[in-house]
Amino acid sequence: MDLQQMRYVLAVAETASFTRAAEHCHVVQSALSHQVARLEKELGARLFERTSRRVRLTTAGEAFLPAARQALEAAERARAEVAAATGEVRGRLALGTIPTVAAVDLPAVLGEYRARHPQVRITLRGGASERLAEQVREGLLDAAFLGVQPGFRTRGVCDRELAHGRHVAVVAAGHPLAEKGEVDLRCLAGEVFVDFAEGTAARAQSEEVFAAAGLRREVAFEVSGVELMARLVRHGLGIALLPAAFAVGLAGLRCVPVKDGPVRVERLVWSRSGLSPAASAFLELLGVEGPPPAG
Repeated sequence: MDLQQMRYVLAVAETASFTRAAEHCHVVQSALSHQVARLEKELGARLFERTSRRVRLTTAGEAFLPAARQALEAAERARAEVAAATGEVRGRLALGTIPTVAAVDLPAVLGEYRARHPQVRITLRGGASERLAEQVREGLLDAAFLGVQPGFRTRGVCDRELAHGRHVAVVAAGHPLAEKGEVDLRCLAGEVFVDFAEGTAARAQSEEVFAAAGLRREVAFEVSGVELMARLVRHGLGIALLPAAFAVGLAGLRCVPVKDGPVRVERLVWSRSGLSPAASAFLELLGVEGPPPAG
């Protein structure tokens, strides 16, 4: 068993295809299939069920996958630690972020990080705050930027508050509310809303303030990203509630203060376990002191 065989198995599991896995690993499919078959023979168990329509993990494959992933991460960490000992930061930096992060200029920060540490492979995933925090706990992400309610408690991770601010009503330029100096929730309750998916922290921030005020609202459009949300609002299909610090950057829309509206806290969370040199360098760039690197 070697690391390359593990990489092939992970690629097949992630793509559900030997053909796509071979393309991802830059090898011919016959070579990849041969190595997976050799590994299955050594393990004495089939890792994949193969049919003409699909490829999926067997029970043995599902048991093998977490250990294989840990082995590959340990090998990568070992290479990074050796490089760090010689004064060079290498390895991988896996970050997560909500789509409305405003406390930091993330592209600018990542640009500076890349300039300082060109040998680090950076990946960035978007998502909901709850899932991002979970991925940091699971070790899938090194750090993540969240947007949550003031009472939100993170578990199993280190965290730091970055910003604290109110939401504003985001409306089309021709909307009747566009010229208002300020509105309240009762004024907004009769509007049609564009919002994030039900069950997310971003949606809960708005739902809870309306419920606390004894008001109901109609969310007619659920979206996963801010770009589509802004386009729907721009076309007059509804209004949105977004953090003021983020909403001011949306072109062609008006931001109206909401005196009793939601409050959003942006937090940075990172792993409690030993950080890689790449992750430690990222926290240092942000001015955050994390736990010492592993090893």
